Amino acid sequence: MTTQPTHNAHFERHRAAVLIPTYNNAGTLGAVLKDALSYTDHVIVVNDGATDETLAVLEQFPSLQLVSYSPNRGKGIALRRGFAYAMQQGYDYVITMDADGQHFATDLPNMLQQIDERPGALIIGARNLHQENMPGKNTSANKISNFWFTVTTGLKGPDTQSGYRLYPLRKMGNLHYFCTKYEFEIEVLVRSAWKGVKVDWTPVKVYYPPPEERVSHFRPVPDFIRISILNTVLVLVTFLYIKPRDFVRFLLKKENWKKMWKEEVLRSDESNMRKAIAIGFGVFMGIVPIWGFQLLVAILVSIKLKLNKALVLLSAHISTPPLTPFVLFASFLAGKVWIGQTAGDLIFKDGFNFDTIKENMLQYVLGAVTLAIVAGIVVWGVSWGMLTIFRKEKKNG
Repeated sequence: MTTQPTHNAHFERHRAAVLIPTYNNAGTLGAVLKDALSYTDHVIVVNDGATDETLAVLEQFPSLQLVSYSPNRGKGIALRRGFAYAMQQGYDYVITMDADGQHFATDLPNMLQQIDERPGALIIGARNLHQENMPGKNTSANKISNFWFTVTTGLKGPDTQSGYRLYPLRKMGNLHYFCTKYEFEIEVLVRSAWKGVKVDWTPVKVYYPPPEERVSHFRPVPDFIRISILNTVLVLVTFLYIKPRDFVRFLLKKENWKKMWKEEVLRSDESNMRKAIAIGFGVFMGIVPIWGFQLLVAILVSIKLKLNKALVLLSAHISTPPLTPFVLFASFLAGKVWIGQTAGDLIFKDGFNFDTIKENMLQYVLGAVTLAIVAGIVVWGVSWGMLTIFRKEKKNG
């Protein structure tokens, strides 16, 4: 008598499937498949060029949907091909499980429930990282991964390295991925978040066998290097493109201006001192000589220091037209203090060449930094004084 899967109807209602990538896991794969199939018939296995007895194990489960190829290409390629196959079969979601036996099929109902509670979200199964036999290096690596995930997305979570995940395939869209091995699981998280997919976590159980029984295809040195390179690239893209893009998108929406004015500029819960600091810092950033990056740096620093972003942005426009000539002139005047008798004027008296540009540039840079500091301090003091006089602070308690 064949036992019917317990949650088949639920999987079919959500157009969901279990996706299991495998490479040389013949010793554990059979038990993993048996457990998964007890919950649903919708199980996809990606055989990533296995060279052990994997094919013999797979033959014992004729109801599986199989994607198989050779040679081995890496977990990233296996997942990418599994995603593509699942979408071709009409699935909207896949729940990924590892084939080494560390994930439990008993968590599948909880993963399915997340579709009801958080539709369209990418859900990561958060493991207990302090349980028995958990490798110490895994805990440390996870902390590092969590940190870089926060840097690149602004999101905080307990476990970014877990392979037990619910992927909303349609919501993720047809992104073109670059990573092919373990680092793919970092790339897909970050780029999904950049695309606007909600990323969240739910607790799952995990089993780690004793070290002598453990099978791992992770190569510490080359894989760590690949992950480090990926994180470097993601951070650069974050600060040079994603953050400015998101800010511009925010400014292009009229309703956001009203919200920003009410919730940021007029924030009643913010002290006069912090408002004055934001204004002074904005003036400093508007004058400091990093043309082309002033607003970007101002925004990023204000986010890091939790300053009033609206006030910082508004006051940073002190150097934009028609005020630009005055700021430049004042910077050159301030630079005379440092250059002394050899200081020049805005007019190149001795002709226009690299030497005069170099001499005047040094004077301008020194003067602009000086002016930025002095103006920032003065504006902070004046702003704080005026706010103290004309604005009543909201008292706590």
